[in-house]
Amino acid sequence: MHVNNTSTEKESLTKRKSSLGIRLFFIYLVFYAGFVLIGVFQYELLAIQIFGGLNLALAYGIGLIVFAVILGVLYNYYCTKYEDEADTEQANEMKERGTA
Repeated sequence: MHVNNTSTEKESLTKRKSSLGIRLFFIYLVFYAGFVLIGVFQYELLAIQIFGGLNLALAYGIGLIVFAVILGVLYNYYCTKYEDEADTEQANEMKERGTA
């Protein structure tokens, strides 16, 4: 059955997903800004050995990459959850209309 994609439910879903994406972006931005600020104002700290022969620059950089992947997985999980909730609500509405 064809469903109109311009419904207010779809617009609400898009707003929820966009809002989530923006929040995750700003969370990542804070961590990335920390890396940049250390590089600009305290660059000597980036040479400090952290563990296993890795210096702070390498550990922080790898951490940023891993953190970005984790945020991407979280974004996908919650967007899928939002879409599933919307589909369930829509199916319930269609059942109600069919029985009325």
